Amino acid sequence: MNISAKKKLFVLDTNVLMHDPAALFHFQEHNIFIPMVVLEELDHGKRGRTEVARNVRQVSCFIDELLKGRSQEDIKEGLPLSQLQSSGQNESALDGRLYFQTQQMTAALPDSMPGNLADNSILSIVLTLVNQFPDTQVILVSKDINMRIKAAALELKAEDYHSDQTLDDIDLLYSGATSLPTDFWETHGNKMQSWIEDGRTYYKLEGPLVLDWYPNQYLYIEDNSDFEAIVRSVDNDTATLELAINYREGHHSAWGVFAKNREQNFAFNVLMDPEIDFVTLLGTAGTGKTLLALAAGLTQTMDDKLYHEIVMTRETVPVGEDIGFLPGTEEEKMAPWMGALIDNLELLGKQEEDTDWEKDVTKNILMNKIKIRSLNFMRGRTFLNRYLIIDEAQNLTPRGVAIFAKACFGHPSPSKQQKLNATANAFGAPDVLRTCHFATTIVNSVLAS
Repeated sequence: MNISAKKKLFVLDTNVLMHDPAALFHFQEHNIFIPMVVLEELDHGKRGRTEVARNVRQVSCFIDELLKGRSQEDIKEGLPLSQLQSSGQNESALDGRLYFQTQQMTAALPDSMPGNLADNSILSIVLTLVNQFPDTQVILVSKDINMRIKAAALELKAEDYHSDQTLDDIDLLYSGATSLPTDFWETHGNKMQSWIEDGRTYYKLEGPLVLDWYPNQYLYIEDNSDFEAIVRSVDNDTATLELAINYREGHHSAWGVFAKNREQNFAFNVLMDPEIDFVTLLGTAGTGKTLLALAAGLTQTMDDKLYHEIVMTRETVPVGEDIGFLPGTEEEKMAPWMGALIDNLELLGKQEEDTDWEKDVTKNILMNKIKIRSLNFMRGRTFLNRYLIIDEAQNLTPRGVAIFAKACFGHPSPSKQQKLNATANAFGAPDVLRTCHFATTIVNSVLAS
């Protein structure tokens, strides 16, 4: 086994592959080593219908694909990871090799660490590799903090698996909105063209700032509330802007709801735009995310007749103890999780002069146009002419987002292989989709009153 000293050698613990079957393809140009005990543990974990079992079976499929047509000598010299086309990675960046344990590796461990335990066997193998390849940086990758502590005690390098961890700071996410400098028109207005089409005002301009813009991005000048625009198209250093509709006052509203701030105004602009298929709203509790989405959905479903009905769903993650299995239909099982929907519907259907009976009738009419669905049964579904809302989407995994997106758009690859991006929840969607003409996002950090 010849291992390049210029590349790092990552030894993967079993829990890494159980956590992310695509971990094999997230180490770029570096090499990967899989001990035999890891393969044994994967074999024991492949049975069942759990997420871990599915991940294990996917890892086995990846490895089997790599082994096709390979001789024993090829396995000893390492399998090039770039040969697997379905990895979804750039082959120029994926230049590492996958090595398996093909011989006995039993470096001496302290007497207090029996070698018959799987974790200790892996540590012994890492220690053997360090001694066998002194010029190569050997690193153990494990999701088990105690495993990393034991490795540190043995003076071995160990890391957590970071490839799909969430972003800790919401400020690092794409916000969907950009503040323009006060001298914007002086620097970008020399060759500007403007026109009115279907009652909307458009600008075509060019300049250095255009290079950093994306489709459907929200632009504004801090001290000039009259200029709030949406980027409709970008071509090198030339962009076409459309003035945003003012939903703060006047005759523009969604189901009687007016925007309370700049962020909510942009949210209404993109939610009410039928050309934008995917909208991401981020913000703390109370900023009106669910209310805005529902108001826009009801307007386009009940008044404009653009959609047949609203489909609302959310991940069922409890705050305290799990309430266990619930009786009834799919909608009845989801009802306890839909408190935000009920609260917002009561607000949207509320009229001060209405009697209790009239309020109940209004609520029932609205509920007839809203279907509650569980994400657990989303795979294989196809939604046509529907307005879909995922509430509390931060609790979704990338796989959950992929399954939901394919219910709306479709995708030829199996969902079990699908990875949205390197974050572990749906907060990664804004960064992935910001270059798409059919998607946008807005971070609403101001409390709606």
